[in-house]
Amino acid sequence: MKNETTLKNWIVAVRPWSFPASSMPALVAFIYVFFLSRHNPIDVNWLFGALSIIGAVIFQASGNLISDYFDYQRGVDREDTYGSSRMLVDKVFRPQAILYYGLSFLLAGMALGLFLLSETGTPLLYIGIAGVIASVFYYQFKYRALGDFLIFVVYGPLIALGTFYAMTSALDWKIVALSLPLSCITVDILHANNTRDIAHDKRARIKTFAMLIGIRAAIIEYKALLYTAYLLLIVLVAAGILHWITLSVLVTLPLAMNNCRIMEKAAIDQPDKIADLDVRTAQLQLAFSGIFSGLIFISAWL
Repeated sequence: MKNETTLKNWIVAVRPWSFPASSMPALVAFIYVFFLSRHNPIDVNWLFGALSIIGAVIFQASGNLISDYFDYQRGVDREDTYGSSRMLVDKVFRPQAILYYGLSFLLAGMALGLFLLSETGTPLLYIGIAGVIASVFYYQFKYRALGDFLIFVVYGPLIALGTFYAMTSALDWKIVALSLPLSCITVDILHANNTRDIAHDKRARIKTFAMLIGIRAAIIEYKALLYTAYLLLIVLVAAGILHWITLSVLVTLPLAMNNCRIMEKAAIDQPDKIADLDVRTAQLQLAFSGIFSGLIFISAWL
């Protein structure tokens, strides 16, 4: 057993490079509230917005750790598999340490959520309950080919709506629409991972959505989700929800197209061909979301 107390190991275990998946929908909601406040007099609690972004990341950290624990116990993560933080596979931590670590983040997230609930209203309770379920039981959804659906709902509409409500004590379904392009790309991070791991996941006797639909359909789904993200962006501008300047997010389209070309090489017996596509997709998500957020901020002044 290696030294499990180094700060670097504790940080790597939560997979911080994946945090844009949760922080970006919250950030988009935060900036959209700023956009609205520039055009309409609304009562906004900016501190609650910042706490919501932190809370989203805390819940994701919890979900990452709990999922890693069960993936290791189930045999999904092994020495010859890709992905995860490899803290358990490489025996840096004991399985129980990772589980307790994840539960500690869960408790911290719930405490923060209860504080925000006490200061806002009931809708945040339902959003929070859904977040807890997603963190604790994501692996169960994943093993039953429902992981993609859960990630789409949580790492987009749910986080964005929760952040918006915490800041304004109101529900605006436009924020759900704004989060959908981010959801599409975030789901593709998971989908790229699951497509690469079809053979390994079959050995572990779980069933991901990529396994369910097969390799050819999985390739089509990956491409469809990416291009849908850009199509939704255009629709949002055409509908007048976003300023036309946000179309500048299209500068990231070449990255998406390159990822699609890589995905076309996917083969069940050659996972190395798309070994880092989940990382590339995460980088695209960060670029898309970061530019998207920045342009919404700029448009508030136009």
